[in-house]
Amino acid sequence: MAIDAATVRKVAHLARIKTPEDRLEPLAGELTGILAWIEQLNEVDVDGVEPMTSNVAQPLRLRADAVTDGNKVADVLGNAPRATDGFFVVPKVVE
Repeated sequence: MAIDAATVRKVAHLARIKTPEDRLEPLAGELTGILAWIEQLNEVDVDGVEPMTSNVAQPLRLRADAVTDGNKVADVLGNAPRATDGFFVVPKVVE
């Protein structure tokens, strides 16, 4: 699939990208090359190939599905500039 300067101009307009006229032809050539590469990838036979998320097979580590409060109140409030009775203290913003 070949892309011409008019298509590049239209896509640049839709994407709100300001592109000088002298750059339209080189961009059209680059985009045509990218699409040719994608078409080449579409020719690869991938029947029977399992999808993978990593090049190393690793089982997922699961934790127990239990509801807890985290027991991290002191750690969380340690980052706060001010805290009182286990809650964040923030400045009043509404009068």
